[in-house]
This record gives sequence, C-alpha cells and structure tokens, in this order.
Amino acid sequence: MIFNRYEWRLILRVAILFVSLGLSSFFIVQHNYIYAVALSPIIIYEVIELIRFQKKQQEEVEQFVRSIQYRDFSRHFDEHKAPDELKPLRKGFNEIYSAFKLISRERETQYHYLQKILELVDTGILSYEIETGDVAWINESFKKLLGIPYLKTFQSLEKRDEKLYEEVVSLKTGESKVISFTRERQIYKMLITSSVIRSENVVYRLLAFQNVSEALDENESKAWSKLLNVLTHEIMNSVAPISSLADTLKNRLQSLDKEQAIAPDDLEDIELGVDTIKRRSEGLLKFTESYRNLNKITKLDLQRVLVCDLFENLNTLMQPTLEKKYIELDIIIRDLSLAIEVDLNLIEQVLINILINAIEAVKEREEPQITLSAEVGANNKTIIKITDNGVGMPPELLDKIFIPFFSTRKTGSGIGLSLCKQIMLLHKGNIQVQSVEGKGSAFILTF
Repeated sequence: MIFNRYEWRLILRVAILFVSLGLSSFFIVQHNYIYAVALSPIIIYEVIELIRFQKKQQEEVEQFVRSIQYRDFSRHFDEHKAPDELKPLRKGFNEIYSAFKLISRERETQYHYLQKILELVDTGILSYEIETGDVAWINESFKKLLGIPYLKTFQSLEKRDEKLYEEVVSLKTGESKVISFTRERQIYKMLITSSVIRSENVVYRLLAFQNVSEALDENESKAWSKLLNVLTHEIMNSVAPISSLADTLKNRLQSLDKEQAIAPDDLEDIELGVDTIKRRSEGLLKFTESYRNLNKITKLDLQRVLVCDLFENLNTLMQPTLEKKYIELDIIIRDLSLAIEVDLNLIEQVLINILINAIEAVKEREEPQITLSAEVGANNKTIIKITDNGVGMPPELLDKIFIPFFSTRKTGSGIGLSLCKQIMLLHKGNIQVQSVEGKGSAFILTF
C-alpha cells in the first residue's frame, strides 16, 4: 500500500513537471514570456525535489552497502519516521539485515560447535596460511602432543623442533607419514596428514598429528609374536629330526667295539645318517637365507606400464603351464589405456607368485578357472584382482598367509606372499585376500 502511494506521487510529480515544461515551451513559442517566467519556479521546485529524492535514496543505499561491507548488522533503519517514499526501501534493508543476522548466528554457532569438537579429539590440528606462514588455529591436543604452548607462525616450529619441521615441510598435500620424535627423552611415533583448504581467496594448510605409538607397538608386538611362532615351528621341524638322528648315531657308535672293524652295514647306516644331517642342515641354512632375502628389496625402478601389456606378458609366460593342467585363464580389462607406475620386474614377480598359488589351488577342480581383471576403484586407485575357483582358505588362515615362512602347502617356503606384500608396500600400495573355503579366493592389489 505504501509503495502504491509512493508510486502515484512519483507519477504525479513527473506529470506536473512534464506539463510545466510543456506550457513553458508553448508560452515561449507564443512570445508570452511573462507566463513562461511564472512557471519557472514550479519547474525548478519539481527538479529540486526529484534530485533531493534521488540523493536520499543514494545515501540510504550507500549506508546499507557500508554496513554489509563491514558486516555491521546491528543498525536498524527507522521505517516510521522515514518519508513515505523511503519506507519501502528501509523495510527491504531491515529484512535483508534480519536474514544476514540469522545466517551469521548460524555460522557462528557452527564454528563454535566445530571448535569444541576439534578441542575434544585426541588428534592435534594445526592450520596456517601458506603464503605468510601465520598460524590460523591450533587445538589443545596439538599443544599437549608436541609440548608447544603457542605458535605465532609455522616457521617458528623450526626453532622448537628442526627435525619435525623438515619432515612436515617435505610432506606433500594429501600424503600421510609416520615419523618419530623425542619429547622428554621419550621417543614417540606420530602420523602426520596434510591437506589444503581455501577460504576467501586465502589458501591454508591443514596438518593433523596423531600419536600412533601404542597402536604401532601393539601391532608390532603381534607381528613379532606371529613371526616367532612360525619361526619356532619351522626351526623345530628341522632341528628335531637332526637332534634325534644325531643321538641315534651317537648310540650306534658307542655300541660298537673300538677294536673291532666297523661292519659295512653299520658304516652305510652311519654315512646315510650323516648325509641326512647334512641335507637337513643345508635346508635350515636356506631357510635363514630366505629370511634375509625379505629385507633386500629397498629401491624401485619405476616406469609407466599399460595394464593390458602387463596382462598379455603374463598370459604368454603362464600359458604353457595353464594348458598343461587344463586351466582356463580369463582376462578382463575394459579400459585399454589404464596404466600404473611400477617397477615392472617386481610387479610381474608378484603376479606370477599369486598365479602359481592360484594354479595350485584349482588343480583338483573339475573346471579349474582363474580370472585376471583390472579396474579403477575409489579415489582413482587402480585395482588388479586375481580370482580363482579353488579350494579356498578357512578364516583363521587369512591373517597369517602374509607372515614370512607361513605356508599352507607342505612344499611351500612361505616366502612368496611375504615378498608380494613387501613389494606392494614399497609401491605405496596394498594387497588383500578374500576367500571362502571350498569356493575360491581373490587377491586384490591396490595401486
């Protein structure tokens, strides 16, 4: 209603100005200058009123824009004392202010809520501006974990812990790294994760610090326990027969008369026993040598390899063995341009080891089948899967097959899958197994 009155008043003013100008022009043409001059005050008044009205509007808009610019939403435009023509404008400004106040309160509430959450978590968090190094925020967990009560700039971390600073600087965006640091003469292991966020044209780096000493120590203890169990089992399997045979030979020699010549049968038995001891001793030496080989692979010769070429080479290499045992190998790859950056020789060795295990698993099946496939999984990671319809494995074996020297086969060394896992970890990848007893297994390589 107010806007309608304002609109009609504006139309009336424009009409009066138009009529005044028209009459003034008419009188000037008719040389009636007295009437033209008499109309001049009306024309001037209407022009001044229009200019004043526009100036008022402009001032109101400028004040509103300044308030928005400086985020000052406390101001209120008085609608009741305003001229009729400005009441709609002020009412609109107040409604916009109310909406901004509501949004601001919601954002502030969310900010404090998030801040409280980040203060409660055990993970230390540090955020700083990449360009200047100014620290934007650190939580209490960061201060407690690193023993640093305050940081003004990220560069000041170098003065407190130079090694930690260098480790963090070398960490690329999106990467995670486990490092060791010393605090109060005690060594801790810490997982550091780096990411980047942008806010209002300012780029921040966000660092998360998590103490993983207890978890790693527990996992390491479990790994050592499993390894020692396997080592004990394998060594005892070799040492027990050697000890028993040596004791038998000793008793045999003691029973012989020293002055009497050794009978050919007794000599043959002794020689056979000594040969057996020698052979089992050599087997034990090979076993320990295999353990040493697990730590020899430390450097990779990376190159970009098409997965389809990798599969073709494997098919050519394994085809004679597969044909001989009547095993069908299916290769599935939808994207022929799919490529991975790997050490070709090592990855081929991984796939060969897994294929050999798959061949062993399916050899007793009526329709033995192995499937080799590749696809792009989550986070654009390349996944290679080797699936078979073999005998499968029981659940209790799944967490043991990658332990060095553990083998489900009597003739197996237990080294193959351990090396496969080490090679995948060197590629910053992973290897997993899924298996159902009696139905088959699937080995999944993630790059």
